[in-house]
Amino acid sequence: MAIWLNKDSKVIVQGMTGATGMKHTKLMLGDGTNVVGGVNPRKAGQKVDFDGTEVPVFGTVKEAIEATGANVSVIFVPEKFTKDAVVEAIDAEIPLAVVITEGIAVHDTAAAWAYAGKKGNKTRVIGPNCPGIITPGQSNVGIIPGDITKPGRIGLVSKSGTLTYQMMYELRDIGFSTAVGIGGDPIIGTTHIDALAAFQDDPDTDLIVMIGEIGGDAEERAAAFIKENVTKPVVGYVAGFTAPEGKTMGHAGAIVSGSSGTAQAKKEALEAAGVKVGKTPTETAKLAREILHG
Repeated sequence: MAIWLNKDSKVIVQGMTGATGMKHTKLMLGDGTNVVGGVNPRKAGQKVDFDGTEVPVFGTVKEAIEATGANVSVIFVPEKFTKDAVVEAIDAEIPLAVVITEGIAVHDTAAAWAYAGKKGNKTRVIGPNCPGIITPGQSNVGIIPGDITKPGRIGLVSKSGTLTYQMMYELRDIGFSTAVGIGGDPIIGTTHIDALAAFQDDPDTDLIVMIGEIGGDAEERAAAFIKENVTKPVVGYVAGFTAPEGKTMGHAGAIVSGSSGTAQAKKEALEAAGVKVGKTPTETAKLAREILHG
């Protein structure tokens, strides 16, 4: 079992023929991901050879789904075209769309999410500005390195890409059911709460690691959800304990105002919900190991 992505997932790549799309399609195929097509209206009908694996290019997401049965799209198109690419994926009702692109205008993201809601939320959107999702040993969609961990029984949900990789590496001896990078922008499609609910329902996930960062109130809301709905052990880490207040730090969403949104406030909210919170990623990994190994 896993959440949202497994060995049977059929993946298309919107923007596959660009430099970034080509690079990561090759890596995803190397990790065993079943990439069944690319989408580029200007190159429809062509095939791209990835070390002996020929991947067809389609004009639209709808055509790709009809021809291949694809149920996942990963989006590598430039930021000014990303909203249209997401809307196209939503119109085609693909079950999962993973948006890797960063630097997308917030109003574009807001418009795409509103459109998804208007269309009945038939497409789960992960991202934007995220590393993607990996179910180790089965499928890898996005830019997460596929060789830093193994299949296991930890579920990971993270706002930060690099901290996703670090936590996977720190706990590589135990391994992961699925790791999801949800992105750190102010508006994102899939939240900590969505992933927590899915991991709670996944029989092959025994423990959940949740990585947040300063800014906003997503972690506080997740803490309230955990208290009411999650019975599995959750270990947390919040990036930004040394960040000065009132500054935008790295991610667009990481803005602290007063005590709201600080790492300390988030840590206290999570601990009040029974979550063990580490002060560093390494300490967080140690807490997870102690819970699993007693």
